[in-house]
Amino acid sequence: MNELSEQEIIRREKLNTIKEYCNPYPEKYERTHKLIEARELEDGTTDVKIAGRIIFMRKMGKLSFVRIRDIEADMQLEVKIDMVGEENYEFFKKQIDTGDFVGAEGEIFTTQTGEKTLRVHTLTFLGKALRPLPEKFHGLTDMELKYRQRYVDLIMNEESRRVFLGRSKLYAFIHKYLGENGFLEVETPILQNAVSGASAKPFYTHHNALDMECNLRIAPETYLKQCISGGFDRVYELAKCFRNEGMDTEHLQEFTQVEWYVAYWNFEDTIKFYKKFMQELLMELVGSTKIEYQGNTLDFGAEEWTRINYCEEMKNLLGFDFLNIEDPMELKNKIVEKGLYTMEDLEDYKSLSQIIDFVYKRQIRSNIIEPTIIYNYPAVMMPLTRRNDNNDKMVDMFQVVASGTELCKAYSELVDPVIQRKAFEDQLKAKAQGDDETMDLDESFLQSMEQGMPPISGLGFGIDRLMMIIFNQPSIRDVVLFPQMKDKN
Repeated sequence: MNELSEQEIIRREKLNTIKEYCNPYPEKYERTHKLIEARELEDGTTDVKIAGRIIFMRKMGKLSFVRIRDIEADMQLEVKIDMVGEENYEFFKKQIDTGDFVGAEGEIFTTQTGEKTLRVHTLTFLGKALRPLPEKFHGLTDMELKYRQRYVDLIMNEESRRVFLGRSKLYAFIHKYLGENGFLEVETPILQNAVSGASAKPFYTHHNALDMECNLRIAPETYLKQCISGGFDRVYELAKCFRNEGMDTEHLQEFTQVEWYVAYWNFEDTIKFYKKFMQELLMELVGSTKIEYQGNTLDFGAEEWTRINYCEEMKNLLGFDFLNIEDPMELKNKIVEKGLYTMEDLEDYKSLSQIIDFVYKRQIRSNIIEPTIIYNYPAVMMPLTRRNDNNDKMVDMFQVVASGTELCKAYSELVDPVIQRKAFEDQLKAKAQGDDETMDLDESFLQSMEQGMPPISGLGFGIDRLMMIIFNQPSIRDVVLFPQMKDKN
């Protein structure tokens, strides 16, 4: 244990005194109302029992004011010596500190300044805080403490409470909305033995009982589509996923995403459904389809969103048909000749899909502000997606991009097992070229496809990135309760 501060020593001494007076950590306390409910009660309401953490106290001779807080609200208590009794009042004044938990029973009234307050008849001690609350909790110097000690951040920071209450409401909305539209929630394995479902670098582990190498899932896609094969028409999962890649303001190695799949839809049906989903979600969480994100106003309420044809936009940018190129080095040379990047800029990108994605993200996606549908992607980038009927070098899919950030990715799914096997084999070739974010050849998934699948459209989006957009947060760590941090030792 680190050396105790003076305040911590005093609080521990008080704890010993409290033990002589009452149990400093009682078993329970029966509330009649949460604070947010108590604030709405009529003046004169009696026998109200509330509880919370003390965040402010003004102790005076015979009358004191206390403010307590829970996750949703705070409320003022009036503590008078002639109401609680002299002994109890002296105990309160000498032994109770900010950060402690108390329960209070009494009558609701409104002060002359308009503050809804509980006039305390009985004050019950509910828990001693041995560490004091920080006097200030803001600024760049405290960012690491904010992420490492999220519980303190939630106590002190109203914005953090707003964000994480919003996250819980987001989960509730997803379950409600998808359930009302006929979706069934399922669970698929986190521990897998084939890297599939997305282009990403996995975490590996060893399964001792089965004596085999496994990976943590990078996406739930292939298992959810197996559910469709088995007869589930509409399925979804809130899935913890893991990708052993770089960290930045939009990426963490452990993240949460939603994927849903619908039999008999194509990606145009999914566009309509996603637009309505987003519009109703925003109304539920913030009361408007217009939101502010990092200095930009994003309007999700428009009847039609802007559309960009990925392949056409890239052809116009590059000045040649990149879809006909099969050699990664040839593609790099043409990009360098065009003057977009140097060979050094492209050095880390080994496969066609990596090179194309690098150019798209920096030259096209980064400039998109308003919610925009990007569609018609190169087939080489999307091995699980249905090929376009008119051009098998393109796939039927879309992404929604806003403020330079990808919000979702959706496909008309590939259900032809012959083409799927060939796509997996192409992934193995890319792996041999040095691309460590390719998929394995997933034989179990191929067998389910060979059993027969109907037409399918699916969509996936990251909860964390969506939270950043909705609540205007600059970093993904600001919307994840307990982000992974480097060990200080």
